[in-house]
Amino acid sequence: MPKTKVVFYREEDGSVPVLEWLGGLPVKAVAKCLVRIERLQQLGHELRRPEADLLRNKIYELRVGLQGANYRILYFFLDDIAAVLAHGLVKESGVPPKEIERALERRKRFELNPKRHTYEEEI
Repeated sequence: MPKTKVVFYREEDGSVPVLEWLGGLPVKAVAKCLVRIERLQQLGHELRRPEADLLRNKIYELRVGLQGANYRILYFFLDDIAAVLAHGLVKESGVPPKEIERALERRKRFELNPKRHTYEEEI
């Protein structure tokens, strides 16, 4: 099976939400998140629980647990071309609806202009 291209969503101002979020996490959490991103790259749509899950409206989450903390990276697929990492969060109980709405807005903006909203990074 071919690898899934993984890209990071980039805002209009050039900021990259997932990279900024990862920059504030403990080293061990970052390492586990990077492993999850690599698994998404390897398995794409076939990645399932406990590593990933569909939230709603084609917004998915990468799931990472470490020392009682639940880290999540929300993402969506651009057809069968790529998985786009929208942003990350630490959740306590369920992913808040506002976070899913944020990912949906980012997906809309991305679909309108993929080039403007793509920050590509080799893992």
